[in-house]
Amino acid sequence: MGMPITVEVVDASATQSLLDSVFDHFQYVDNTFSTYKEESEISRLNRGELPLDDASENMKAIFALAERTRLETDGYFDILNDGKYDPSGVVKGWAIGNAADILRDGGVSDFYVEAGGDIQASGLNAEAQPWRVGIRNPFDPAQIVKVLSLTDCAVATSGTYIRGPHIYNPRDPVDPLDEVVSTTVIGADICDADRFATAAFAMGRRGIFFIESLPGFEGYVIDRYQRATLTTGFERYLLHDPVHR
Repeated sequence: MGMPITVEVVDASATQSLLDSVFDHFQYVDNTFSTYKEESEISRLNRGELPLDDASENMKAIFALAERTRLETDGYFDILNDGKYDPSGVVKGWAIGNAADILRDGGVSDFYVEAGGDIQASGLNAEAQPWRVGIRNPFDPAQIVKVLSLTDCAVATSGTYIRGPHIYNPRDPVDPLDEVVSTTVIGADICDADRFATAAFAMGRRGIFFIESLPGFEGYVIDRYQRATLTTGFERYLLHDPVHR
């Protein structure tokens, strides 16, 4: 998927075979959904070589999830752009969630799975404490502006400061999306946090109000003026505030 993937498992019962299964899953996801691989299933769909009716069940599930997200976000999430499908905005969270399920099914409960900055955390870390997750300063990615304390929940961040422009506003494709530079969403499930973070970023300044309206989700937005806006329940996840604004 063009991004680093990290898995940390605290449980001593975890086997190499179990970890191999997790990374095999990510390899499958990359081979199936990568728009950069000519022979991936999504590339064949985009070239018209494979009808959606003949696609794999996982591909159909991703398309169904993308359509549900489009409806839930009033059209601010859409995997169709310039006549081509790009399911990246929903696949990454879906893949992380599946990897977490593989670990749980393997009998482990203390772990985190991270891909491209999006994380599903479960249980406790090696110090028997909640997992710590930093939010980067989009104007200086080497700096952490907030540190989160997470147990059995997920965090996803959408922005352009690492990968450059890769999110568009389906309701206004010429929108430069330059008002907000980073949108972080916390929720119970990484698949939901990821897709809603993408949609909220596409909404610009309205995105934080959208996250505020979602039961069970919290958000943190940094705009181009380096101002932060957070939802009402976000602070309960904070470990400390390394940067005061």
